[in-house]
Amino acid sequence: MLLPTLRPHLRPTLTLAYPVMLSQLGHVLVNVCDSMVVGQTGKVELAAVSLSVSVCTVVMVFGMGLAMGITPLVAAADGRRDVATLGRLLVNGVWLCTVAGVLLGGLGLLLPPFLPYLHQEPDVAALAAPWIRVIFLSLLPLMVFQGFKQFAEGLGLTRQAMLLSVQANLLNAFLCYAMVFGKFGFPNLGMMGAAWATLIARTLMAILMAAYVLLAARLHPYREAAALNLLPDASSLRRLIGFGSPIGVQMMFEMGAFSFSAIMIGWLGATELAAHQIAINVASVTYMAASGIAAAATIRVGNLRGAGNATGARHAGYAAYLITFLFMSAMGLLLIVGRHYIPQYYNHDPAVIAQASALLLIAAAFQISDGVQVVGLGALRGLEDVKVPSVVALLAYWAAALPLGYVLGFPLGLGATGVWLGLLTGLTLVAGLLLLRFRHRSRTLATAHLNEVVASVR
Repeated sequence: MLLPTLRPHLRPTLTLAYPVMLSQLGHVLVNVCDSMVVGQTGKVELAAVSLSVSVCTVVMVFGMGLAMGITPLVAAADGRRDVATLGRLLVNGVWLCTVAGVLLGGLGLLLPPFLPYLHQEPDVAALAAPWIRVIFLSLLPLMVFQGFKQFAEGLGLTRQAMLLSVQANLLNAFLCYAMVFGKFGFPNLGMMGAAWATLIARTLMAILMAAYVLLAARLHPYREAAALNLLPDASSLRRLIGFGSPIGVQMMFEMGAFSFSAIMIGWLGATELAAHQIAINVASVTYMAASGIAAAATIRVGNLRGAGNATGARHAGYAAYLITFLFMSAMGLLLIVGRHYIPQYYNHDPAVIAQASALLLIAAAFQISDGVQVVGLGALRGLEDVKVPSVVALLAYWAAALPLGYVLGFPLGLGATGVWLGLLTGLTLVAGLLLLRFRHRSRTLATAHLNEVVASVR
């Protein structure tokens, strides 16, 4: 793919991507803030946060994936200027996300009794149980936020969610510090203060995002169409679930692999688990930035495909690949340079810092693979191709990455480093296979569209 064919798509993709990048970063910066603040109270507390985040993230990303199914359908309908369909997507998308939030949040009441079966250190499991209950409560407002956010982003309105995420993160950071250490008149709740801060911040995000979609003048035509029937309809729900659930399953396979790797590392002890939390926390920042580019790819590819421009959709996908490759290459170099310094912002235990530095070196190595695989998923979603990527994720992570990580980490004695080398292998496999998938699917679509044009001219 020659650069001149991609150049027209670079600026539009970046314009869409940077607000989504900041908005997506908002989700992970909550965990970054929680980990940094709680890490100052001790490595056992930091290890408990790692265990809690590992359990919660698997459930959370399924919900987020379910919501992500809204965006490409909205982008395609917007490309066709189909206001009636957009109205139905708004109603059904919000209903779906709200019900999913209730169900996923309720899991938080069921999971803590099972923590001892994960064979973590008893102190770590005991501290994690109440944290999980509160964090799972925050999944309801988070899913409501996602329902309105994904609709707006499908229309190319990405700045609003970005601004709300920035505001909510500032609030979370303030409340986290205040309630963990009992500052500014707030109660001293220890590590639980961070969980309550997250719940409050996510509730505010949901309220403000809903207010924007329900009040903004530019969205009035879609609200009018939605007002014709405020109850969900089975056909639209089936389409949203059919499209979003494979995305959620794929994200569960991926994040589940990382979460299970945390559980395996927890078998080694609190020091290794705390180091894992630091390294995965840092890697998740760059990943979520890349996922913003992936979201822009979904919007651009979906919109151009909906408008009948299959070749443009193909070029837009490759433009997102190029941006991601350059960005993640720079992030990899940054992690190599800063691997000895970054862990000190989380914890001061020398053993934790040394182990985290080693893991950050592996994180630097998989930056390009991580970015390429997530933008591949985004581009394929724009083509409404979501089922095959789920199978790819299942096989690469659970049939290759985790077994290899276990063998390297335990029988071969490489410990946490071995587990992470397994993850590096899985990410690289997924990145390569999805790139081939997008190349094939986009070329087939572009060729079919060209044949239709030639036939119509004749």
